[in-house]
Amino acid sequence: MLSISNLDVKYGHIQALRGVSLDVAEGSVVAVVGANGAGKTTLLTTLAGLVPAAEGKILFQGEPLPKEAHRIVARGICLVPERRRLYANLTVRENLLMGAYLRKDKAGIEADLEEMYQLYPILRERVKQFAGTLSGGEQQMLAIARGLMSRPRLLLLDEPSLGLAPLMVQHMFKTIRAINQKGVTVLLAEQNAFQALDMADHAFVLETGRVIVSGTGQDLLENPLVQKAYLGVSH
Repeated sequence: MLSISNLDVKYGHIQALRGVSLDVAEGSVVAVVGANGAGKTTLLTTLAGLVPAAEGKILFQGEPLPKEAHRIVARGICLVPERRRLYANLTVRENLLMGAYLRKDKAGIEADLEEMYQLYPILRERVKQFAGTLSGGEQQMLAIARGLMSRPRLLLLDEPSLGLAPLMVQHMFKTIRAINQKGVTVLLAEQNAFQALDMADHAFVLETGRVIVSGTGQDLLENPLVQKAYLGVSH
């Protein structure tokens, strides 16, 4: 579905990604794990059209990825950014409708709103509440639901567990699996390496902008280097 070859991304003189190559198969959950500053967010924001690539090729469903962010959304890729980035002064419903801003199918939008309320029932209770007044966990639910309102084929999730209580983290990963089981492919960048690898079909470890290890999620959970660096297991 998504194929990235030799991707370089630079911020001025700083090279954030170096020769990154990875594939995301349709219907899968793919995790990108690594320490803060490893390049995870840069990878996702580049795929979303928010940061330009210096070198490399990105193909989505066999065709070059458009450069403009709105055209990327129209092609079926949506980013749920780190720290949610909600419209704090809009209601829950208004935020959800912003996710569908490219769509014209009113009946489909209403049906999808109902689906979001079933996925995250708390959002139905908060429907008229301003997004800025929600708890961190509720805001993360809203951010993911807003992304799903664009009906993405590929959902990019940047640090969805960031700042959440452990119980909410468990719930968040459970709903990500449910989203995937409904046919949405997921590319997940996450510092919570155990949770991400445990649910991932395939995974990549980024370190200073390079892919240093890749394999199935289970392979990486059992990899001594990954265990020591990211899972807190000493040998």
